[in-house]
Amino acid sequence: MISVAALSLPVALRKQAAPGPMLYVSIFVELLRARPVLMIWGAALLQAAVWTFVPTLFYLAPPGELPTVLAVGHELQLGTDFGPPLAFWLAEVAYIMTGGHLFGVYLLSQICVVITYWAVFALGRSTVGVHHAALAVLMMIGIAVFTFPTPEFGPAILAMPLWAIILLHCWRALGEQRRGYWLALAAEIGLLLLTTYSGLLLLGLIALFTIANRRARATLGTIDPWLALIVVIIVMFPHLLWLTETGGGLLTLHGLANPDSIVSNLTVWLRQLIYIIAVYAGLLILLTVVSGRWGRHDPAPVIARLPVDIFARQYVYFFAIAPILAATFVALVLGWSAPIAALAPLVLLSGLAIVIAAGDDIELKHQHVLIAAWFGVLFVPPAVAVLALAVLPWIGVDLNVNLPANAMASFFGDNYQRRVGTPLPIVAGGPRIAALVALGSSRPSLLLDATPQRSPWVTMNDIKVKGGIVVWPTTDTAGAPPADIKERFPDLVPELPRAFDRGVQGQLPLLRIGWGVIRPQSQAIERQPPAVAR
Repeated sequence: MISVAALSLPVALRKQAAPGPMLYVSIFVELLRARPVLMIWGAALLQAAVWTFVPTLFYLAPPGELPTVLAVGHELQLGTDFGPPLAFWLAEVAYIMTGGHLFGVYLLSQICVVITYWAVFALGRSTVGVHHAALAVLMMIGIAVFTFPTPEFGPAILAMPLWAIILLHCWRALGEQRRGYWLALAAEIGLLLLTTYSGLLLLGLIALFTIANRRARATLGTIDPWLALIVVIIVMFPHLLWLTETGGGLLTLHGLANPDSIVSNLTVWLRQLIYIIAVYAGLLILLTVVSGRWGRHDPAPVIARLPVDIFARQYVYFFAIAPILAATFVALVLGWSAPIAALAPLVLLSGLAIVIAAGDDIELKHQHVLIAAWFGVLFVPPAVAVLALAVLPWIGVDLNVNLPANAMASFFGDNYQRRVGTPLPIVAGGPRIAALVALGSSRPSLLLDATPQRSPWVTMNDIKVKGGIVVWPTTDTAGAPPADIKERFPDLVPELPRAFDRGVQGQLPLLRIGWGVIRPQSQAIERQPPAVAR
C-alpha cells in the first residue's frame, strides 16, 4: 500500500519551493488520503440510509413498477414475460420478512447499491490502489443512475451488484490467476441470468475478452473455465426448462428480419443514445471542475499511485466501453428498449476508467466546488423528491407515489370480504390501480387481462369461478367502465365510484376509482332468478 506521506510529500515540497499561494488541503481530501475505506463506506451507507427512509416516510405508494414486481413475485413463477424470476422472488421475500411493509423492499434496493459500490471499490483497489479506487467510486456520483439510487427495486437494480461482483471475480480469476474464483464466478453469472437476460451481454463480453486477450486466453488451457460453464447451466436449468416449455421470454425476439421493425429499432437505438448521454452529463460537468481549466490555478493536493499494469488497463477499458457499445448494437438489431435504471450495470467501470486515463498523479483542484458537488449529490436529490411531493400537487401535477395505496387496498378488500364472505382472490382492471390493490392484506392475484400472457398464473376463467374485483381510474360520478374493460367484462355491474384523498391533495381533484364486483360462480348461480315455466 502506498503511504500517505509518499503520496503527498513530493508535491508538498514542490509547492513550497515555488512562490505563490500556500497549499490548502480540506479535511475531506485529507480523509480521502488518510482513510479512503472509511470515507467510501461512510458515503455509501449514508446515501443508502437517506434513500431507504425518504420513500418509507414520505411515499404513500411504491414507485414505478414496484407494485407489479411484488404482484409477480407473490406468484413464485419460474419465469414470465416480465423476465427471469430472481428479482421478483427477492422482492416478495423482503416484503414478507418486514411484515408486509415496503421498508424491506426499499432497504433491499439500497443494499444492492452499497454492494455495487463495494465491488467497484474492491476492483479498483486491486488495479489502481486504494486511493484512486476511492476517487473512482466518488466519480460515480456524477453518473445519473448512481445520483438517484432508486427505491424501485426490480431486475435492473438487482443486476447492478451481480454485474459488479462478476467483474471483480472475473479479474480475480483472469488477472490474478486465482483459480478458486471460477466456481464463484459461474454461480454469480447464473444468478445474473436468473435476474435479467442482459446478463447474456456480459457473458458474451467476458468470453470475447478471454478469447481476444493473450494473457486471458491462457486460462482456457485449464479445466476451471469449463467447469464454470457447467455450473452456469446447472444454476439456469429450471428457467431454461421453463423457456423450453413455454417458448417465452428470450425465445420471442423480433429483430431486423421483420422489415416493419427497422424504424422501431432505430427509434429505440436513438432513445438509448439519449439515455446514455443523459447518464454521463453530470460526470462531464464534474470532470470539468476537476480539470481546473477555469478560474485560478492555485496549488492543489495530489493523489498519486504506482503505475497501472497493462493488463489491468485493458480489462478496465474493455468493460467500461464494450458494454455500452454492445447495448446500443443490441438496441439497433433486436429493438430491446431498457429504462435508464437498466443502464447502471453498463457504466459501472466508467469512474475507474477515467481515473486510469487521468494518470498516476491526480490533482484535486477547486476542492470547495468538489466537496459541495459531492454533498449536493448526496442530499439534493432526496430533498427534491420530498419537495416535489409537497409542492407539485398544489400546481396540479399528480404523482404515482402520492396515491393512497393502503386506503384503496383496504377498502376494496374489506368490501369484497363483506359481500362475498371470503378474502379477495383476484383483482383486475387498470394495471397501476389493480397492482396497488393487490398489495392488500389478502394479497390477491393480479390479472393483467388486457395482455393475459403477462399474468399466466391466473386466467379470465379463474376470476369468473373464484370471483374478484375490477378497478379503473375515472373522473365522473356515474362509474361507467372504460370501453376496453366493458368489452372484456361485458356482465360487470359497476358500483358508484369511490373517492380517495391523496397524501397531499393540493389543487388536485379527488382520486375517483370506478369498480365492480365479480361474484364467485357458485354465488352467481344462486342469485339468478328461477326460470319461468311456460
